[in-house]
Amino acid sequence: MAVFRGVRTRVLLIAALIAVIVTVTGGSLLIVRDRVRRQVAQDLSADLTHSLSTFQNIQRQRRDVLIRENELLADLPSLKALMTTGDKRTIADGAIDLWKVSGSDLFALVDAYGRVLIVYTKGRPPSETLVEALQQTMTRPQEHYLTADGRLFDFSMRPLYFGGEAQGTLLGYVISGYQIDRNVIGLIGHASGDDAAFLAGPNIVASTLSPELQQELLLKFPSLLSTVSGRNAEVVLGGDHYLGTGADLSGEAEGQLRLVVLKSFAQANRSIREINRLVLLLGAAALVLGTLLMITLSRIVTEPLELLAQGVRAFGFGNPSHGLPDNGTREVRELSTAFARMRGEIIMTNRALLDSERLATIGSMASSVSHDLRHYLAAVYANAEFLSSARLSQEERVELFEDIQLAVHGATELLDSLLIFSKTGVAFHRERDSLLRIAEKAVSLLKAHPEAEGVSIKMECDDPSGGYALVDPKQMQRAIYNLLLNACQSTHRTPPPREVSLVISNAGDTVSVTITDSGPGVAEHIRNSLFEPFVSEGKQSGTGLGLTLAHAVAKEHGGTVTLVSTRPGETVFQLSLQFNFSGVGATTPS
Repeated sequence: MAVFRGVRTRVLLIAALIAVIVTVTGGSLLIVRDRVRRQVAQDLSADLTHSLSTFQNIQRQRRDVLIRENELLADLPSLKALMTTGDKRTIADGAIDLWKVSGSDLFALVDAYGRVLIVYTKGRPPSETLVEALQQTMTRPQEHYLTADGRLFDFSMRPLYFGGEAQGTLLGYVISGYQIDRNVIGLIGHASGDDAAFLAGPNIVASTLSPELQQELLLKFPSLLSTVSGRNAEVVLGGDHYLGTGADLSGEAEGQLRLVVLKSFAQANRSIREINRLVLLLGAAALVLGTLLMITLSRIVTEPLELLAQGVRAFGFGNPSHGLPDNGTREVRELSTAFARMRGEIIMTNRALLDSERLATIGSMASSVSHDLRHYLAAVYANAEFLSSARLSQEERVELFEDIQLAVHGATELLDSLLIFSKTGVAFHRERDSLLRIAEKAVSLLKAHPEAEGVSIKMECDDPSGGYALVDPKQMQRAIYNLLLNACQSTHRTPPPREVSLVISNAGDTVSVTITDSGPGVAEHIRNSLFEPFVSEGKQSGTGLGLTLAHAVAKEHGGTVTLVSTRPGETVFQLSLQFNFSGVGATTPS
């Protein structure tokens, strides 16, 4: 078997096929050789039609692969995160690595409004014509072909969603594709040995023909116009006769686009002449040779393929150590090596994915802690600066020192709460307390925050008792603080006066904290996902966790945080609690 290690499978198959044809048809050709000459044209016509169908099927398979690759690309968290920035320069810089990883000849990102943000192409840079053509395809989703700059691309467009496709927010679109050039057409038409050309209007944009034959084809193209309706036509190119057929692809592209497949008569004529000369001498030898060759070929090809299939099945069932064949034809050995490499990459990728998920969890926890902790540190830092002034009175120093103590205690309470939760799983310690007192502490702490500067904060309490409820004072202070901070941040997006009001009221067995701000209102596209992590709109700072944390605290207390109403100049959030909700870990004062 070692003599066949360097032989390509295709060569063996062609040799076997020729041997079988000679053996089966040798005797008949002596009698019907005149009829064979008349039948050649019909056979070539049938082969050409089949080649066209095969060519289109392979092209569709490549497109299916492209669509699946684009779907995987659209699901990348890094791409979604990049699109959420909304900054064209940032998107352009970050998209370069994604384009290189995808390996696409064409890569583009489009925002949610259908505007092309960036375009990258291999070879020469994209022109304005290509960008305009991409822009126009946004209104024609049924198109898969793009012609511009004398190039032809087969592309796929996939929407990007933040969250699920059914209920998520549309971030934009990702477009990827590959250029259909001489090499691609050569690979597709390799099995049949046919020549092909793509014609966009009066120009050839991709072909396996030489430049001289392409010019002849353009001159004689009117004679091939009938091929797009399913009929074949003969044409002479470079002194050789060709049988041509084609397909109209205009429905999948802007303007006219045709695929023309040509089969040369040269091979058929050579076969007829060869058969006439050799049929008498090689008929008997071909029968024996063909039989032996097919038996040998089956042993060379099928046995390694069966071993490879067993290795694939074993890997599918979770056994990555199953042996793979190292013998057979060159294609089989290359396939075995490629699968072994792919198997190792999949195992490494799975391990890396697990590691990245662990890091993402740690990062989310760090973001949540830093969101509150940095506000306490800001209060300490600001008051410490004031204390360094020699012009302050003793009373002012005592007041600043009390503010520092309040911030330090707040930070300590936050860390203690996280520590208790990590050890026991019960983070809240509830007792009956006044929401008015808790809100006053939150407002006092908020005034040291830069976002509260220039904002008028008013408080009212409709409950003479001060709005008592069974709550964890520390966590409820965090929730009210985050709602007030969110309101202050919103007012900075509008001109003065900037106002925030807090009203405590009760109705039945429910006590509510209503916070109203004079900001521009909540954007409509984030209202349904307002309390999800990292959702933010139009803020210069913040991580998008404030409302999430407030909602989580309210939920742990059996309550809710809702967006009551929003319009320019007035946005109302309401935190509602039950008077006597105890929940898990609640305690009552002695």
